[in-house]
Amino acid sequence: MMSLKFDLLISCVLWSQFKSSEAFTGVSNGSFLRGRIQDGKGVLTVLCAKQKGGGKKTSSAGGSGFGAKSSSVATSSIAKKNKAARKAKGNLIATLNDEPSAKPKSRKGVTYVKSEQEALLASLAATASVSPIGQAVANSPLHGSPDADPFYELMPSLIASKFPHITNDKLHRVAGFVKHALDPNLTLEDSIVQDPYRPHTEIHAYMPGLGETKPFYDPSELNLCRRLSENIDVIEKEYEALLSDMKGQGKKDRFQSVTSMNYESGWKTLVLFYNGHRIKDFPYHLCPVTTEIMESVPLAGRIAGFNRQKPNSGIPLHSDGNNMWLTCQMGIKIPENQKAYIRVGPETRRWKRGECLVYDTTYEHETMNESETEERVVLHVDFFNTLAMTREEIEIMRYIYSMREEFMKAEGVAKVGAQIL
Repeated sequence: MMSLKFDLLISCVLWSQFKSSEAFTGVSNGSFLRGRIQDGKGVLTVLCAKQKGGGKKTSSAGGSGFGAKSSSVATSSIAKKNKAARKAKGNLIATLNDEPSAKPKSRKGVTYVKSEQEALLASLAATASVSPIGQAVANSPLHGSPDADPFYELMPSLIASKFPHITNDKLHRVAGFVKHALDPNLTLEDSIVQDPYRPHTEIHAYMPGLGETKPFYDPSELNLCRRLSENIDVIEKEYEALLSDMKGQGKKDRFQSVTSMNYESGWKTLVLFYNGHRIKDFPYHLCPVTTEIMESVPLAGRIAGFNRQKPNSGIPLHSDGNNMWLTCQMGIKIPENQKAYIRVGPETRRWKRGECLVYDTTYEHETMNESETEERVVLHVDFFNTLAMTREEIEIMRYIYSMREEFMKAEGVAKVGAQIL
């Protein structure tokens, strides 16, 4: 059974995607549409985000796309752009929680009844059922039973309506992800199962058919790495500005230990992004260049930000279980004589200031800061694997992750650091 809030969320998404003929964007830039959901028990008022028509389409993070080459942007220009984006940004969950808004008069009322939503769902389900994703859901072990996951039961319809331009031939690997999500007993590809450095039993988010992988990737393959390295001095100053902003009475310590393993291992993160999107009330004006560069790629993962490792400590051996992501880490503050390293699979690399390490976290990995007195700081960026996945696949997966997060918020279980899928 879906909770009332998630039911309202789905109604809101459908109303925005179909009745307004404008794409729902979750927490991305957009305006608000007010709707009233009416049933036998009364009328409920909800607001949902919608993207304004006629404008330039933006990603959910507000970035410049999938790592396309671009020149460095001046700090003042970036700050103005980010300020405009913040003014336009809406938060769907805040509206579902009936949080006050500064401009309620600008929203116009639109009314529809719940039976209309149900009819729309039925029509969409019939159309989407023939797609590869619809077939993956229909053939899952629990489909149609009381134990079926309502999130995935609705996903074929939502994807078909959100991405009507994407043809079925481009959906097969996403359908493979859905199959594995709904049936954990499916066999993984031999490239994972037979690799002693990739613990296949820890895989929890898997897209088949992505081809060969390796522990470390060449940073020169990614424009992200070039831009980060070129701006190391600016990024380090922005990191220091964020540290200064946390000092003083009443100031907030923004470093978090997102898992007990991180806390026990002396590793904390100054989180800039969660699940690929910005965090409410974060002082992005203090780190405009860092933010702009990070948003130039399709961000993923539970967290992205500055990772701090205490002296004489390390992260124990583990793997992260998602084969759709790559991780980039650039050295910001590295102990003297490069006394900090990471081992990924059979390979060990040491961090250097201003240089990036790119690796696949489905391989077992561990870190160590061997210094007795100096901490190690790196900029950590998880992103969808642009070297193996298509633009369409990444767009759909970002949508699935954003919708899953809203589902978790509606259920009251989402927080920064929580595993989405």
